[in-house]
Amino acid sequence: MPPEVALADCLFLGIDIGTSGVRGCVIDAQGEELASHRIELEAPRIQGACIEQDALIWKQAIDNIIKTLTNKVNADYREKSIAALAIDGTSGTVLACDEQGTPLSFALMYNDARCTAEAAHVAAVAPADCGAHGASASLAKALFLLEQHPEAHHICHQADWIAATLTGRYGLSDENNCLKLGYNSLEETWPNWLNKLGIARQVLPDVVKPGSHLANINAEAAAELGLPESCEIIAGTTDSIAAFIATGANTTGDAVTSLGSTLVLKIITDRPVFAPELGIYSHRFGEHWLAGGASNSGGSVLKQHFSQSQLDAMTPRLKPQQPTGLHYYPLPATGERFPRCDPGLKPQLDPRPDDDLSFFQAILEGIADIETEGYQQLAKLGAPKPQRVFTAGGGSCNPAWQQIRERTLNAPVIIAEHSEASYGSALLARQGFLALADSADKI
Repeated sequence: MPPEVALADCLFLGIDIGTSGVRGCVIDAQGEELASHRIELEAPRIQGACIEQDALIWKQAIDNIIKTLTNKVNADYREKSIAALAIDGTSGTVLACDEQGTPLSFALMYNDARCTAEAAHVAAVAPADCGAHGASASLAKALFLLEQHPEAHHICHQADWIAATLTGRYGLSDENNCLKLGYNSLEETWPNWLNKLGIARQVLPDVVKPGSHLANINAEAAAELGLPESCEIIAGTTDSIAAFIATGANTTGDAVTSLGSTLVLKIITDRPVFAPELGIYSHRFGEHWLAGGASNSGGSVLKQHFSQSQLDAMTPRLKPQQPTGLHYYPLPATGERFPRCDPGLKPQLDPRPDDDLSFFQAILEGIADIETEGYQQLAKLGAPKPQRVFTAGGGSCNPAWQQIRERTLNAPVIIAEHSEASYGSALLARQGFLALADSADKI
């Protein structure tokens, strides 16, 4: 931090690159959100298992967001300026670039599943607890892209590539994004087994921790976007981890449940937890680790049986203090991944009571039971029991469901004030900026 700049005058920008849009958020030194802006993205191109997107549309959207937010900051907070910026992106979205960082093809999206042959090669050499297994993992996609473009100099994730367009420094990434590329977070190195795949080490990025300083923005980008040349670009993370950071969960035993179309659980633990058969891997989270899993259950089950207007009408009439006594395992279709790994598990929604209200409440109770079973499964693998559970997603606004979950979880349930990934990235930018300033003060 330049000596003439006071922390109170520093603002921090977080950018989240999602599938359907890009969102930016500006916060002050106290974490108050001052401005935000969202731009929709053109939908990815889908052809069978191939799902890809032009990386240049990310760049265009992000440039527009930064310009919009810097104009607002300059107009409303003239004495303040954006001191640092961090970016998160969808985990597993990758592209191959030439030496100057120009994309050699469209990016393969996080849910692209074409690379089955490459995934089989990975499975033959990678340890079972490695996060790089599967056709949707970054490593299988990297092998595919390198086969198509042997001239490639860099394999980049979304967040890496956008950050590099701002600094001019390609070949850097964060260890959360690199987990699915085969990076070993425990040993903090690229493992030797990657050599058996014939992947050249020089195309893999140098890896830093999320929140680390990457570089200052280059002069050309600063001038074009309205950012000060002193603005620091901070290493970002994946979108799900940025959303976790946004909630404020920060100590061992803090958990976050996302109640969206699916049910996603994450908890802070002192040691890494791995169970590949359940889709459980651990990301480094500051001095701790973040472990979690995702069930197929969730809000999508409710939408199969009720319209939104029906749900809104019934919610105030729920009786959380009077359990239905029904024990459902609500799934939208056959198959479950976590907390039970059973592709043949059928939805359990019988017997159905005569009235819709009881049926609605029984589904909520069933999802709460799955949430509790999920945290119990994580505890069996070495994670702590939840001490408090932050809640994000559309289901977090249902007070009766909150009471049901508190009873089932036997832990306080807190509605997260913030859950946007862009807000989490802004916090990460602030964290990296303060760490760099503290380090400079000690020199």
